[in-house]
Amino acid sequence: MAQRRAQSAMEYLMTYGWAILIIAVVLGALFQLGVFNAGTFAPRAPPGACQVFRPNGPGSASFINLEGVCNGELPQYVLESNGQNGNQYIQIAYSSTLAAVAGQFSLSWWFSPALPASTTYDEEMITSRCQGDATFDMQLENGGLHGDIGTGQAFLTTGVNYDFGPSQSAWYYVVTEFTSTGWSIYLNGNNVSHGTYVSGTPSLVYNGNSLNIGSSCGASDFTGSMADIQLYNSSLSANEIQALYLEGIGGAPIKLQNLAGWWPLNGNANDYSGNDNNGAPIIIAGTQASTSYTSAWAGGYTPP
Repeated sequence: MAQRRAQSAMEYLMTYGWAILIIAVVLGALFQLGVFNAGTFAPRAPPGACQVFRPNGPGSASFINLEGVCNGELPQYVLESNGQNGNQYIQIAYSSTLAAVAGQFSLSWWFSPALPASTTYDEEMITSRCQGDATFDMQLENGGLHGDIGTGQAFLTTGVNYDFGPSQSAWYYVVTEFTSTGWSIYLNGNNVSHGTYVSGTPSLVYNGNSLNIGSSCGASDFTGSMADIQLYNSSLSANEIQALYLEGIGGAPIKLQNLAGWWPLNGNANDYSGNDNNGAPIIIAGTQASTSYTSAWAGGYTPP
């Protein structure tokens, strides 16, 4: 009897073993691709679902409030940039609102690199550095973050860096925080690097320069995805930065009175801060615009 059972078990394994193995491999691959990530099936907020209402118009700070679906739902889309094409970026035109962002200010966003940390690269995520003017730039550089701030031709710092070996397709939250004494990089809610000013006062834009997302005016383009850019004309406390991180990629801004710009990048480059600093895709000469937004982004995202 025992021999027959053993023989039946062997026959079963011989018959169905390969099928079981194939199913296990397929399930493992789907798990790695994020198909079983809860974020893949979570409710998604459509473009413009949450925005700031300013009854007294752009630049005003009285009686402002959030309107719409502002409960932290994941966005339907994120900005997708293939920097290797060298023909795509978002440009936000110089404005009085952006020009007023100086001295103490904060800029935050979520990003997901498409290149592995072992790759040599120099990719601008957000910059206002054009036409030779050294203003603000923050880039992903050879497995870490690198930033500069200046006015005109002179840099105010020697650069702020943090090497952490980002994982391909994982999502990270970065904040650049400027105070009267210097500036810091926060990654996933934690202060990871700090630099002091050599001289002068930092500013976000200079001499009519635009603010650019995903490129330095057509050079050093970013490869990966970006979402939920928030700009404040004041510094944020460590607790406020941590709170923004814990809100996740669908989080709404805080300190609305100090909000200078908000670009969720959920299907468009519109400014939902109520300050009308809308972005526009820029076509590099001799190429076709290929700025795109993708809904298949949540596989590498893990809520804080």
